[in-house]
Amino acid sequence: MNARSDNGNVNAGTGNDGARTAAPTHPASRFPLPRSPRIALVAGETSGDLLGAGLIAELRRHFPDAEFAGIGGDAMRDAGCQTWFDASELALMGLAEILRHLPRLLKLRRAFRQRVLDWRPDVFIGIDAPDFNLGVERWLKQRGIRTVHYVSPSVWAWREKRAEKIGASADLVLCLFPMEPPIYARHGVDARFVGHPMADAIALDSDRADARTDLALPATAPVLAVLPGSRLGEIGRLGPAFFEAAWQVAERMPDLHIVVPAANASCRQLIDRQIAASALPAARLHVLDGQARAAVTAADVVLLASGTATLETMLVKRPMVVGYRVSELTYRIAKALKLVKVDRYALPNVLAGRDLAPELIQHDCTPDRLAAAVLQWFAQPDGVPGLQDDYRRLHLQLRQDASARAADAVAGLLESREQGNGNRDRTEAGT
Repeated sequence: MNARSDNGNVNAGTGNDGARTAAPTHPASRFPLPRSPRIALVAGETSGDLLGAGLIAELRRHFPDAEFAGIGGDAMRDAGCQTWFDASELALMGLAEILRHLPRLLKLRRAFRQRVLDWRPDVFIGIDAPDFNLGVERWLKQRGIRTVHYVSPSVWAWREKRAEKIGASADLVLCLFPMEPPIYARHGVDARFVGHPMADAIALDSDRADARTDLALPATAPVLAVLPGSRLGEIGRLGPAFFEAAWQVAERMPDLHIVVPAANASCRQLIDRQIAASALPAARLHVLDGQARAAVTAADVVLLASGTATLETMLVKRPMVVGYRVSELTYRIAKALKLVKVDRYALPNVLAGRDLAPELIQHDCTPDRLAAAVLQWFAQPDGVPGLQDDYRRLHLQLRQDASARAADAVAGLLESREQGNGNRDRTEAGT
């Protein structure tokens, strides 16, 4: 029995085991604790909420009576986490929106971190959302709370020295990609590769025919998926070039069907306006609300913005052409200060260490060049099986049962803390 002052009860709940794709790497008995740990978590958007739910489910395999609380959404609540604030309060996009909500966010952060400290958890886990979580982690770490940051910022791409600051905030960094821990090691930070949950969730072989049936697309016609981004700024910069390129491809391929998934209602409105200003043939154009994975799965070739969508396309194993632009000022500043340290930007190319997908960045991201790269994939289908073999190898590299491995790492951190007499004063029965 523990003697402690509680500031609220957490629903234990049953973890959502249905999301798992493989057995746990280690039995729960590997990390025995003489008491039930308290675990605080923060997820700021849907993807983080899903990561948090998977992690909670796996931590329950180690610690069935653990208490979970913090900031999350429906998935984390269903997994048994008491949410003091909803994840939607952190899910802001764009500088203008962040500045408008900054006073509220700062007030929320102050209230939240104090509530966490009063609750006295055994570990705090910040899931992605680095602008919010790293500050909270550092504040709690300075006050003796063990901290974990789950999902590394892209230190492999730019501003590598951020790894030092992240290490000042987190006792442990859980990385989704294998090239990340060596970067942290150079800066003396404990970081572990756990794999990518998306690689666990997506089948090794995706069924194009089923996806086309679900989207009411012809079974044999050529299909191009166009994904100009999931944020309004991205779509504003990329949409006109992408849709002009798609029109050029359609001019060369009269039976081409074009599928455009929109991430949300605001994105849909902007995409509809851009398409209306283009010359795309309406008869074979399909704009979808969501369903990005189905669109990619149904496609023969994908034209998309650089980002997480390139990873999803790789896992679905479709040929892709990657384009991206930032504002000219941002581009010039990044170049002048040498903030970007990589020659490749698309995740499949970074993971492979070579160019598997054409990348057309900044001034190269023109309709003519995008269209030419897309047409090359359609003209050379014999090259697709070899590409899919490469993508399959990368898929297997990332398919590590990420939630289970992340839970193992957190459990190990809890065990080391317990052996060090804990981070809070309380009396354990029998000691």
